[in-house]
Amino acid sequence: MGVLEKLNVGIAGACGRGAELGDAFALIEHARVHAVCDLLPDKLHEVALRLGATEEYAQYEDMLERADLDAVVLATPMPLHVPQAVAALRRGLHVLSEVPAGVSVEECRELAVACREAGRVYSMAENFCFYRPNVLVGELVRRGLFGTVYHASADYWDEYKANNERTPWRRRWQTGINGITYGTHSLGPLLQWMPGDRIVSVSCVGSGHHHRDPRGDYYENEDCSVMLGRMQSGGLIVLRHDMTSDRPRAPQINGLQGADGCYESARTLRGGEFAERNRIWLKARSADTETWLDLQTLEEEFLPEAYRREERMARERGLAFYAYFPVADVVRAVVEGRPPVIGIDEALDMTLPPLVSQRSIQEGGRWLDVPDSRNW
Repeated sequence: MGVLEKLNVGIAGACGRGAELGDAFALIEHARVHAVCDLLPDKLHEVALRLGATEEYAQYEDMLERADLDAVVLATPMPLHVPQAVAALRRGLHVLSEVPAGVSVEECRELAVACREAGRVYSMAENFCFYRPNVLVGELVRRGLFGTVYHASADYWDEYKANNERTPWRRRWQTGINGITYGTHSLGPLLQWMPGDRIVSVSCVGSGHHHRDPRGDYYENEDCSVMLGRMQSGGLIVLRHDMTSDRPRAPQINGLQGADGCYESARTLRGGEFAERNRIWLKARSADTETWLDLQTLEEEFLPEAYRREERMARERGLAFYAYFPVADVVRAVVEGRPPVIGIDEALDMTLPPLVSQRSIQEGGRWLDVPDSRNW
């Protein structure tokens, strides 16, 4: 490792999302922020002081060339994730990348090959996998309380029109392409609730175009896109995505169905908090088929103690789960020599089906196969 027997970390995109992820390193014993990089030089020094970084860079390539790094965090726009990850891997660095892993099937293949050749830890920071209710449902699945799981769904309603203008790359990569363009927040938890399974084919259709950007152009992304995903096990996943309709936001509405139980997350946000309870029905815990349980009532018995302990520690330091847990996991993976929760194949299991959906919707919803990165 680098100086002081800690992992020296460089953060790209440090003046935005990277600063939140960078804050997490203050709680992690085996790593520190050594260098920061961003195209906003007037803000970079302030961020460097906040994170304790000793080196600042305007160009990512310069940071890779000059800084003494062991790992990089990529909090940059979507189309930069693969080229920046591959460049780091080829220099022998570990990588934590924001979502999605890539923006085309071809570059995802390049990323997978680079990971195999480098032999370094790659992890994708899909934070919805670490959200407390999702962790709890995953533990209930692991304990067998759902029985055989065969259907999962996720709705992602997050109106992005204003964000498109503040961060123009979103206008191209999130609402400028038809189909599912930002699907890992939805797929991440669902795939963790169906362990050992993956989507092998998808079909995607849309509702048409009804909203225009400030220049008067229709958004290429249909206002509501629905992707069906056939699982290797024969099960079914359904994603519904909408980033342009005028409506209250609800970026995480999940459902799960198994032979012995089902789950439905809260649907209404008020003031940034859910106004309803997450509800669950379990054959082993419910007296009849008409009575739902409040998911929260199962936390004391089933939520892993290690998760509760770390969540409490992060909260006491003012860190949200979405910043702390992905960082802590990738550092442990490097230090302990174990796979991260979301390694290269898990990242591509979440990234590839939405990319294939973009071709399916162009072809009238035709079912198309999803490649398996394990064969690359």
